[in-house]
Amino acid sequence: MSSEASSEDHDKRKLVITPEGERPQKKFYRQRAHCNPLSHNDSFAYPIRPDLMDWTIDHYPGLQGNVAPTVLDIGCGFGGLTMALGKILPPEARILGMEIRAKVTEYVRLRIVAARKEGPLYQNCSVLRTNSMKFLPNFFAAASLDKLFFCFPDPHFKRKNHPRRIVSERLLSEYAHVLKPTIGRLYCITDVEELHQWHVAKCDAHPLFRRLTVKEEANDPCIEAMIHETEEGKKVARQGGKKYHAVYERIPDADAPSVTVQNFFAVPMTD
Repeated sequence: MSSEASSEDHDKRKLVITPEGERPQKKFYRQRAHCNPLSHNDSFAYPIRPDLMDWTIDHYPGLQGNVAPTVLDIGCGFGGLTMALGKILPPEARILGMEIRAKVTEYVRLRIVAARKEGPLYQNCSVLRTNSMKFLPNFFAAASLDKLFFCFPDPHFKRKNHPRRIVSERLLSEYAHVLKPTIGRLYCITDVEELHQWHVAKCDAHPLFRRLTVKEEANDPCIEAMIHETEEGKKVARQGGKKYHAVYERIPDADAPSVTVQNFFAVPMTD
């Protein structure tokens, strides 16, 4: 073997931080905490419409039948909640972590592959690198999802950056489109009180969402997982910080107020 070929093989091995099937180490996959979801610096592959997406081979090879995701962990970070939901929810629930950062997505993918080797769990968990603020309707049809999670999103404190927030009037309409009426739930949690107030104000004002009561929340094990299982949530707990959450149900279309010429512009758009 020539010295040039040997050097090339060595360089390729260096690029593989974690061999396929082994547990990745987080220290090798750290990346900037947030990025601008409205920028055009990255390109993402996405289907023209949801029925053209094949979820079988790359995401749920151990499952059969309709394996399209039913639960989304949007901005999943290092996958703590995605993995926890794989244990909490029934096997027929397909959990998908969605993450915009390449290195972090690869960490979660390797984490899931390694966990699948250790036992029968996590066959219904996967991760996808994409920009959900732009391409969510390309992947998911109307009334196809049971749950949407938004855990510790970027607060985007500056007013000029508020359009980057993952919860807004426009995006809530997309979330209402993909969630199943009556069944679908939207979960939000943050350690920033001002952002929590924003989440509540936007969701309360949207005609297709109803906030869960305290009693209804007590019967939902996913809320405890959302509070305690994310890496960011654990960090906030270690630092003694507060966490603020809210959960909303997608109401039936029949219960939504009718839209008329007179009331279409009644509520001003502020974001």
